[in-house]
Amino acid sequence: MTRDELIAYWLDSAEDNFRSMQNMFTSGEYVWSLFVGHLCIEKLLKACYVKSVDSKVPRIHDLYKLADRCGLKMTEEQKDALQYVGLFNIEARYEEYKREFHQKCTRAFTEQSIVTIKELRTWLLEKINN
Repeated sequence: MTRDELIAYWLDSAEDNFRSMQNMFTSGEYVWSLFVGHLCIEKLLKACYVKSVDSKVPRIHDLYKLADRCGLKMTEEQKDALQYVGLFNIEARYEEYKREFHQKCTRAFTEQSIVTIKELRTWLLEKINN
């Protein structure tokens, strides 16, 4: 795959996850909605990585580390948002966290978290497209 094809691959996959996140939210699957929202941001960061660093994307899921490795200049708010959304990967995946996370994932909590995901998505798409 060329560099541009690889970027397009990550962007397409992120867009699929974004739509799935919204569909899961609508159907009340709040935990999985946030998990897939995390995947959307992770894949956008991997597109950034391909664009600015190398086509060999690191196999990590830590959003802040990925952003840092991309060389992205981040505000403190963006750093915090990446770390916050990054928790959805762990809390939705591992059984010992899942029960507590499920209780936390009310409609209001999920809706507010999706706002954060959308803000990160907009920021990253701007970085990728410039």
